[in-house]
Amino acid sequence: MTPASEAPSPGATPRITPFFDKESNTISYVVRDPASLSCAVIDSVLDFDYAAGRVSTASADAVIEHIRREKLHLEWLIETHVHADHLSAAPYIQQRLGGRIGIGEGIRAVQDTFGKVFNEGTEFRRDGSQFDHLFQDGDTYEIGALRGTALSTPGHTPACMTHVIGDAAFVGDTLFMPDGGTARADFPGGDAHALYRSIRRVLALPPETRLFMCHDYGPNGRPIRWETTVAEERAHNIHVRDGVTEEEFVALRTARDATLAMPRLIIPSIQVNMQAGQLPPADGAGRRFLKVPLNGL
Repeated sequence: MTPASEAPSPGATPRITPFFDKESNTISYVVRDPASLSCAVIDSVLDFDYAAGRVSTASADAVIEHIRREKLHLEWLIETHVHADHLSAAPYIQQRLGGRIGIGEGIRAVQDTFGKVFNEGTEFRRDGSQFDHLFQDGDTYEIGALRGTALSTPGHTPACMTHVIGDAAFVGDTLFMPDGGTARADFPGGDAHALYRSIRRVLALPPETRLFMCHDYGPNGRPIRWETTVAEERAHNIHVRDGVTEEEFVALRTARDATLAMPRLIIPSIQVNMQAGQLPPADGAGRRFLKVPLNGL
């Protein structure tokens, strides 16, 4: 971590390689400093067959292969929030390539809430110490000569952060493509008012700032996309374009959230992701088990 006065110039354009996981509609990114071989991985995916209770690593291995092929040095594994729709592969990638796993300091609130939901007991640490670093609002960090800045953008979850790296911003689930709108705000700890204010903070970035989504679902059958700009979102986002008031957004978001089913992988995802992607400990026979809280969500 570097004080802002000493941090590298934020004006660089990072080289960004996306990886789309069609099972969870998640986009992971390798973000490379163009002046060196340093890189970060944002929102990695561990493949999970829920029906079979089986994890696999094809998605993560594709990221690892790319980093090795390009001879990159992995410095950060960043989670934009505690994902409810896929398991993180951060520990698996870290074991093979190094790097530090980081998430927003709001993880403590998520751990406190879902520690109760999953009956984790007193042995479960609710201080975020499973992660290598907890980002605070305004923290800066380096990826080679690139400066990254962490902006707290809660509302979808308390731990959501947008990471501004050079001329790009990785928004997690806070925003979708303009025709996809915005994230839901009805999970425990979510808040539609906070989400609106977080989005306006993102949309106060320079209009040419490139925005990279964590998910895309191809509304109305269009091809999958994951990159837009602040200007495009301000002009065209169906939920929160310029001129939409906080009260209008909250009414829209609340009504829409009431119609949504829980994400298919929310139970395994949050259990694993709130512990920095670590799978449950094995028993004496080497078996691992996840919990299913009945009527808990």
